[in-house]
Amino acid sequence: MTRSLSEKIGYGFGDMPTSMFWKIFSYYLPFFYSNIFGLSLIDAGVLVLVTRIWDAVSDPMMGIVADRTNTRWGKYRPYLLWMAPMFCICGILLFTTPDMNYGGKLVWAYVTYILMMTVYTAINVPYGAMLGVMTDDSNEKTAYSSFRMFFAYGGSFLVLFFWEPLTNFMGGYDTPLGWLGAMVIAALAGLVLFVVCFMMTHEHLKTVSTVSVGNDFHALLRNKPWWLLIGAALFFNLFNTIRGATVAYFFQDIIGRDVAMAFFGISFLFYAGLFLGVGEVCNMLGVASCVPIANRMGKKSTFIMVNVLLVVFSVLFYFIPLTPEGFWMMLVAQVLISILTGIVSPLVWSMYGDVSDYAELEYKTASTGFIFSSSSMAQKFGGAIGGAAVLWLLSAFGYVTDVDQMSSGAVQPHEALQCLNWLMSLIPAAVAGLSVLVLWFYPLTTERIGEINNELRKIRSIE
Repeated sequence: MTRSLSEKIGYGFGDMPTSMFWKIFSYYLPFFYSNIFGLSLIDAGVLVLVTRIWDAVSDPMMGIVADRTNTRWGKYRPYLLWMAPMFCICGILLFTTPDMNYGGKLVWAYVTYILMMTVYTAINVPYGAMLGVMTDDSNEKTAYSSFRMFFAYGGSFLVLFFWEPLTNFMGGYDTPLGWLGAMVIAALAGLVLFVVCFMMTHEHLKTVSTVSVGNDFHALLRNKPWWLLIGAALFFNLFNTIRGATVAYFFQDIIGRDVAMAFFGISFLFYAGLFLGVGEVCNMLGVASCVPIANRMGKKSTFIMVNVLLVVFSVLFYFIPLTPEGFWMMLVAQVLISILTGIVSPLVWSMYGDVSDYAELEYKTASTGFIFSSSSMAQKFGGAIGGAAVLWLLSAFGYVTDVDQMSSGAVQPHEALQCLNWLMSLIPAAVAGLSVLVLWFYPLTTERIGEINNELRKIRSIE
């Protein structure tokens, strides 16, 4: 059954705030901790790794809880309403810089980041699992996923493009007050969007798990498509996180803070927010093209093709010169790479819906939340490894933070600048290549998915 356009739009609203926050965490939070909050690169890297690992591990726990939640609003949808206020509050606390000594600030960072990621899981895992109970049609799932990712990238564009101007307006890009003020605005917007999503969506499929939590877990471990897809998703998110977390440093130390570009005689500033914002808009273009491409090529083939092209364009990025013409080439590369990653983003969620259907038929377990939480887990493991790796690599190559520069007057060594170039190009290219290798063995073809859907329609209750 084809669902209404308004419900797909409403579902899309739900991923705007989580995507906004996730992009801030991935692209700006490492820079905030090292250059604004005042942590060392090593401590900031450990912090990112520990909190993201906890975040990832907690996802399946939340999936199990959500699968066994039963209310008049459904299993998963109520969490949008219940968790939205805490989501807003935790975001504000995360970007608060207390007046404490170094040890106290480090403890504050751990407590607020872990709390934020726990609440993020409590709202994002049920939201993702909603896709499995809103429609039973595989192509319709791709459509829902496309709306989700289109609005997600729209929210990400707004927060990334305006983040630096917002921090300047609220107190200054180089001040804790500026960063806190910008997050207050983003958090309040997120609260409104979660409530709107709750009001515009419904759960249409009634699924009941007939097995225990232990059997759910055992079935998941035997689920070959799950293992392969989680590996591909992990590498895909690692690709995005490495590039994204490097951008603020790349523009600070490679491009510079005052580089101007001209377009038809109009001069504008070439800064990290513009580079990332262009990427988000192009992600939206990729999302819009996902459904026709996936329907024509199949989901697996589309995923593989995109990753091959990501390898090619990432390698080419390394050879772009640091000239005015080269800056335009960087923007073109960002456009192409972002369109490709935009194609994959809704595809992954749709493929997790197919994996969930496979598990329901094969193992008689309606563990939709448990399956979808694995996608979030892969995303967060990719973010944990990628974010920490960026910080630790920079430290290993002698990168000098803003705090260090102010205290000692040191400049960036050549090795650190070379590392930044690798983090924007060759290292992500290698990660995308690993994703291709894993995807080659993924077994859920278009034909197999059709067979699974036909069998499930005979046993499901649909509203």
